[in-house]
Amino acid sequence: MKIQHLAPGLSVSEQILPEQLAELKVAGYRAVICNRPDGEGNDQPLFAEIERAAQAAGIDAHYLPAESGKVTDEQGIGFGQLLATLPKPVLAYCRTGMRSTTMWALSQAGQQPLPQIVDAARKAGFDMKGVVRRIANNGRTPLDVVEVAHAVVIIGGGAAGIATASSLLARDPGLDIAIIDPADVHYYQPGWTLVGCGVFDAAETARTMASTIPRGVHWIKAAVAAFEPDGNAVILDGCRVVRYQQLVVCPGLKLDWHAIEGLSETLGRNGVTSNYLYHLAPYTWELVQNLRGGRAIFTQPPMPIKCAGAPQKAMYLSADHWKRGGVLDQIQIEFCSAGAVLFGVAAYVPALMEYINAYSIDLNFGYTLTRVDGPSRTATFSRLNPDGSKNTVTREFDILHVVPPQVAPDFIRVSPLADAAGWVDVDPSTLRHKKWGNIHGLGDVTNTSNAKTAAAARKQAPVVAHNVLAAIGKAKGSALYDGYGSCPLTVERGKIVLAEFTYGGALAPSFPAWLVDGTRPSRLAWFLKERILPPLYWKGMLKGREWMAKPELADS
Repeated sequence: MKIQHLAPGLSVSEQILPEQLAELKVAGYRAVICNRPDGEGNDQPLFAEIERAAQAAGIDAHYLPAESGKVTDEQGIGFGQLLATLPKPVLAYCRTGMRSTTMWALSQAGQQPLPQIVDAARKAGFDMKGVVRRIANNGRTPLDVVEVAHAVVIIGGGAAGIATASSLLARDPGLDIAIIDPADVHYYQPGWTLVGCGVFDAAETARTMASTIPRGVHWIKAAVAAFEPDGNAVILDGCRVVRYQQLVVCPGLKLDWHAIEGLSETLGRNGVTSNYLYHLAPYTWELVQNLRGGRAIFTQPPMPIKCAGAPQKAMYLSADHWKRGGVLDQIQIEFCSAGAVLFGVAAYVPALMEYINAYSIDLNFGYTLTRVDGPSRTATFSRLNPDGSKNTVTREFDILHVVPPQVAPDFIRVSPLADAAGWVDVDPSTLRHKKWGNIHGLGDVTNTSNAKTAAAARKQAPVVAHNVLAAIGKAKGSALYDGYGSCPLTVERGKIVLAEFTYGGALAPSFPAWLVDGTRPSRLAWFLKERILPPLYWKGMLKGREWMAKPELADS
C-alpha cells in the first residue's frame, strides 16, 4: 500500500485491501473515499468488502466512483464536499491514485492557484498538466499537445497485449512499441480454476507486470480514457495524449458484479464465491472442503463470457472432491445456466453428460441469476420457459459459485471503436477494425464469435502482429484467424475433456486422436493443463514463441 500525502488532511493511494483497514486505523486515518468503480480488475475487492472492513475498524467509508479518465467537474465538486464534511485525515484511493488526485485538483480549481495545485500533485507523484490544459480549454483536452508518440501502441498488458508485443518484436526487433496498462500485476487467469480446487496456490498465477513487459517495449503505466481515431490519438487518465501510427486494442473485459442485485454486498462471505476473482478462488476451495451436506449452486450468465467452460469446471472439480470424501450423496448440486445447452459444441456434450449423471447434477437451463440474499442464503433466478414466458425462481444454497455478466470496459463501450453492443468492431479473420485500417483488436474485447480464452489470444497475437507490420509495409499479405479456441474442461481431478474448435464449432484438435481424444476425458490432457500450459504461457506465448500458432496467410 503506497500512500502519498497530497494536501492537509488528505492522502491518496492505489487500491487498498480489506485487511489493510486496521493498519490505516492505527496510522490515524478516520475516513476513506473509494474513487474506483467495482469490476475494473479481476484482483479488485468490491467496495462492499472495503466498507465492511472500514466499519469494523471504526473508519468512515464513502463511494464516489469515476471511470478512468472520465472524472467530471461535478465529481470534483462532490469530492470537495466530502472533504469538507469527513473527519480528517482522509485517504482517497482508486487504481493508482490518479483519479483521486484529479478529483482533488478539480475541487481546488478557483480556490488556489493552478501552479500550486500542480506542484502539490507533482510532489505526490502525479502529473496534473493535462488537467490544467482541460480547465484552461473549457473541459476539453487539446489534441495538439502530445505527451509522447510511438509507432505501435498496444492497449492492455494482459495475455493478448504482451503476446502481440512479443510477436511484433520477433518479426521486427527494432520496432517502436508502447503498452498502456495501469496494472502492477499480470495474472495467469486460466490457473484460477485450479486454485479453486486446491491444485494451485493463488500466488503461482501472479507475476509483476514489469517482469512480463518485453525488453525494449515502453510501458506507459496509465489508464485509457478515450480514443480519437481520426487524429491517431489516445487520451489517458489525467488528460495526457499519446499518438500512434498503429493501434492494437486488447484491454480484456469487465465483470459486471452490480448487474446482480445484492451480490456485491455478500461476495466473499455467506457461502458466496467466484473463481473469476483472484482473491476469492481460495475461498471457493475453503467452502468446498468444509461442505459436508446441503445444496451447492453453480451459475452461468448469458454469453459472451471469458472461458465459457469455467462455470462447469468449478462444479465438476467440487463434485469430484465431495465424491472422494464420501459426502457426494449428501450434497445436491445444481447448474443454473442462462444458456439453452450444456456446452456450445455438441461433440463434447456426451462426455460431459456422463459426469453430470455420475455426480447427480441437476441441470437448469434458461436460469439467469438476478438477486442474491447472502444472510438468508437464497438465490433468485429469472427462468425462461420453453414457451417464451418468464417467471421467478428462488433457491436456498449452502454454496453459491457465481459467474457475473461480462461486458466490454466502459472506455471501450462509449468509444467510436465499438459496435452497437459495445465490443471492438473488427473483421473476424484479419482482426482489423472495420472502419480504421491502422487499428486492430484481439482478445476478449472484440466482437468476434470465438470463445474468449487465452488459447484464442495465443492464436490471434501472431495474426495481429503480421497484419500490423503489413500495414506499415514491413510484411506482405494478410494473416488470417480461423476462430480457434480451446477449453480444457476439468471434469475430475486428473482428467480433462480437451475441447478445441474454430468458428462455427468445427473441431480443431491439436493432437492425433490416438494421443488425446478431445471428446473423451483424458489424463494426458490434465497433465497438459497442470504441468505444460503454465510454462508454455509464461515462457512461450508471452515471449513471442509461436509454437503451434504460426498464422495462415491469405496471399504472399
